[in-house]
Amino acid sequence: MAVIGQGYVGLPLALRAVEVGYEVVGYDVDQGRVKRLQEADSYVEDAPPKALATALATGRYRPTASRDDLSGFDVALITVPTPLKEAMPDMSFIEDAGRELSAYLRPGALVVLESTTYPGTTEELLAGLLEAGSGLRAGTDFHLGYSPERIDPGNRRYDLETTPKVVSGIDTASLAAVEAFYATLVQKTVPVSRPREAELAKLIENTFRHVNIALVNELAVFAAELGVDIWEALDAASSKPFGFMRFNPGPGVGGHCLPIDPSYLSWHIRSSLSRSFRFVELANDVNDHMPEYVVQRLMVALNSAGKAVKGSRVLLLGVAYKPNTSDLRESPALVLGRKLLRLGADVRYIDSHVAEVDVQANGPGLARVDLRPGELEEADAVVLVTDHDDVDYEFVAARSRYVLDTRHRCHGSAVEHL
Repeated sequence: MAVIGQGYVGLPLALRAVEVGYEVVGYDVDQGRVKRLQEADSYVEDAPPKALATALATGRYRPTASRDDLSGFDVALITVPTPLKEAMPDMSFIEDAGRELSAYLRPGALVVLESTTYPGTTEELLAGLLEAGSGLRAGTDFHLGYSPERIDPGNRRYDLETTPKVVSGIDTASLAAVEAFYATLVQKTVPVSRPREAELAKLIENTFRHVNIALVNELAVFAAELGVDIWEALDAASSKPFGFMRFNPGPGVGGHCLPIDPSYLSWHIRSSLSRSFRFVELANDVNDHMPEYVVQRLMVALNSAGKAVKGSRVLLLGVAYKPNTSDLRESPALVLGRKLLRLGADVRYIDSHVAEVDVQANGPGLARVDLRPGELEEADAVVLVTDHDDVDYEFVAARSRYVLDTRHRCHGSAVEHL
């Protein structure tokens, strides 16, 4: 089998397939990434180096950047990125994968798309590309389906094997083939009638979180102005055993799922129905402005201490978009760092998971420092952006002049919460 794309989704999937006995070609166009994989140097925390080395040692995992190595596949999984480009879905990675696979597609093979996308992509875009390049017909000569990825980096409770897998096919035979394949990888499959419903299901999952985070983010802004402790209010609301699900405010949203995926649905509704998805557009507006709000709160705090942002030393504590991971994709820390640098601040960061941070295309990256008394004491302000578990937050609160805590982990006289 072949897994197209060896990133946060594709690599763990490839290693799991090797673990259960498949021979896997891990294809990626990034030759540097492939070289690292060949040397058992993993860049994905959910695929640790030991697991990668074990897969390589079996001889059944072959990382490659050569298209010719795709020849002979019976199952192909497409796990390529689907970014936004000028507020529109960039389907070029899916299109390239479809064209590349079509040259090696054989009768009886199975192709499954896992990339997050808008409803209709599998049947209206991918099927045509595979058919045009192979001369075969989807559903008649080969099976085609969609199964949305549900990778949650750093989740210690649910991994690829234990997370239920939504599966779909363009016809009954394709669905049976997709479900039979994933049943060898995961504990539970959840079949749906068509790829459109499976594609929408993924967008619903992420839009639900996006909208609810935007709700508490806006509430946090208003609560601060009203002199109300949003965190205590959330604690109280969370005591209700029914009809409430807790979401916490923060400095913004990151990763691929929240800043990007709901916009796929909004774009599709606008382009197909000429109507706006107001909930998503409002959530985008609220969440996109949270880093700016954090900077404003920081400016007010520094002003109260008789200091300007320009020339002040600001320490960002945690820069990954998610706790206990190294994932920087769309992290609000990148926006914060860029804004503070433009305002003339001396910006540094502490994050044991992230080796380097570039926030400006043509400028220097942020300086990485260790969590030690001197760095905390010399900083004019510490902004807790991402709350990794390997940080002593009592130590941070005790040693810092001022902490703007966006995650409610620090407590003390020098701490101000979002």
